[in-house]
Amino acid sequence: MAFGRLERTTGPQPMSDINMTPLIDVMLVLLVIFMITAPLMTSALKLDLPKAEGAQPSDAPQSISLSLDAQGQMFVGDEKVDEPTLRARVAQAARLNPMTEVQLRADRSVPYGRVAELIGLVQTGGLSRIGFVAEPAKP
Repeated sequence: MAFGRLERTTGPQPMSDINMTPLIDVMLVLLVIFMITAPLMTSALKLDLPKAEGAQPSDAPQSISLSLDAQGQMFVGDEKVDEPTLRARVAQAARLNPMTEVQLRADRSVPYGRVAELIGLVQTGGLSRIGFVAEPAKP
């Protein structure tokens, strides 16, 4: 005596598709992480600034940040510029406001002659307020 059914039913068919939802979620999270961290990694210019006891941040209302790296390359902010472009930017800043302060950041290994050339270039462009940026000395 049999109490079960006589017909045989097959189980559910195996699914041959890949569930894409978890993969898309992971990719979107990675995309957001890279979008947030990428600008933070590329925006800093690495300089070995000299250390001085009187190094204080400036409160100048309008300023231009000029940098000289160890190879003597010039930067306005974080953008590398050549000499004619720098002359044009300094002249434009001098026309807008002749009291604009130039904050000069020079690497410790840059020769003084190169720094003096940059100071002369800035003064020729019409800006005379130049501040030297240094790191505070540790006690």
